[in-house]
Amino acid sequence: MEYNFDILTQRRGTSSLKWDVKENELPMWVADMDFITVPQITEALQKRASSGIYGYSIIPDAWTQAYQTWWNKRHGLKIKKESLIFCTGVVPAISSAVRKLTTPAENIVILTPVYNIFFNSIRNNGRNIIQCPLIYNSNTDISKEAYTIDFKNLEKVLSDNQTTMLILCNPHNPVGRIWEKGELEKIGALCSKYNVIVISDEIHCDLTDPNAEYVPFASVNETCKNISITCLAPTKTFNIAGLQTAAVMAENPVLRHKIWRALNTDEVAEPNVFAIDATIAAFTHGEEWLDSLRNYIYNNKQIAKDFTQKELPQLHLVPSQATYLLWFDCSSITNNSVELCNELRKKTGLYVSEGEEYGKCGKSFFRMNIACPKERLLDGLNRLKSFFN
Repeated sequence: MEYNFDILTQRRGTSSLKWDVKENELPMWVADMDFITVPQITEALQKRASSGIYGYSIIPDAWTQAYQTWWNKRHGLKIKKESLIFCTGVVPAISSAVRKLTTPAENIVILTPVYNIFFNSIRNNGRNIIQCPLIYNSNTDISKEAYTIDFKNLEKVLSDNQTTMLILCNPHNPVGRIWEKGELEKIGALCSKYNVIVISDEIHCDLTDPNAEYVPFASVNETCKNISITCLAPTKTFNIAGLQTAAVMAENPVLRHKIWRALNTDEVAEPNVFAIDATIAAFTHGEEWLDSLRNYIYNNKQIAKDFTQKELPQLHLVPSQATYLLWFDCSSITNNSVELCNELRKKTGLYVSEGEEYGKCGKSFFRMNIACPKERLLDGLNRLKSFFN
C-alpha cells in the first residue's frame, strides 16, 4: 500500500500543543509528527466511537499479544505475558517508578544531554539529579559516533551510596544514538555492581533509520533483565500520543510487583476507552506504514544534512541513527542557544527547542523536529538560512 507523507496536514485550531502558535510561526519543537497515522488505527477508533458508549475498559489478552508479537518479530525480544503492565504513558510510569523505587534526597543518574522531562520526574519528586555528560566529539566521520558514554565518570556517580537509579534513554533523545549491545552490557554491569535500578525509556525504539536496529536493554543478558524496568509504547511510532497508551515490562518479579503497585497507587494503570484498540491496531497492522515512514524520515534527514552543508556552514548537524529529531551544534556562533532560539522564533517564526533544557552540556545546541512533509521541512530550513544570513 502507498502512503502519502507529503500531505500538508493542517492542525491549527485543533487544540494541538505543537500548533498552538501564531499564524506566521512554524513549530518544529515537541516530538509530535505532522503525519496521518495508520489507516487501521483510525478505523479502530471510529468503530469504537460508533458504539456511542464509552464506559470503563479492561485490558484484553489481545493487547498483551500485540506487544509480544511486535517485539519478538521486530526486535527479537520475547516478552512474558505476566511481565507487561498497562500504563497511560511513559512519563507517568517513570515518575511512578521514581516515587516507589527511590526515596527523597537520593541520587538519580541521567546521561546528558537527554530528554528534558527526565529532569522533571526527578526534581518534582525531591530526588537529586546527577548529570553524567556524554562525551561529545564534533569531528566525527561516518565510522565514529558523535556521542559516547563516559564510563569512568558513570562508575564514579553510580558508586555513590546515595545513587539508587539510572534513567536510560534507548535510543537516545536528543542525540539520536542507538546504544550498542556492548555499551548496554557495561551499563548493566556497573548498575548491578552498585545496586542501581535501571529505568529504560525505549519509546523511540521503532524510529530508527532503515536497516538500523536498536537493542532492548532487557535483551542484553540476565543481569540487564534482572535490574531493569522497560517503558514501551506505540505513541511516538504511530503518532498517537494523545491517546495515552503505554506499557512497562519488568521480568524481575520483585520490581514488577513494585512498579505494578506504583502505577495503581498513582491511578495511571487504567486505559481510556480508545487506548487499547489503538494499540492493538498499531502493532497488528502498522508494520508496512512504519517502514514507509522510516524511509521518509531518513530522506528528510538527508535533505537536512545536504542543506546544512551547503547553506548553513555555521551549523554542525550531529549524525544520528534514530528518532526524527535533529541535534544542531551552534557553538561556532554562540554558547547561548536559549537566546539564539528566542531570536530565531522572533525574527523568522521558526520554533525549535533550545539545547540547555536537555542538560548543561546542551547549551550550545538546539533540537529540530523533522517529522513533517518535505515542503514544511524546506520551509523550516530556509527560515534557518534567512536568520543566519
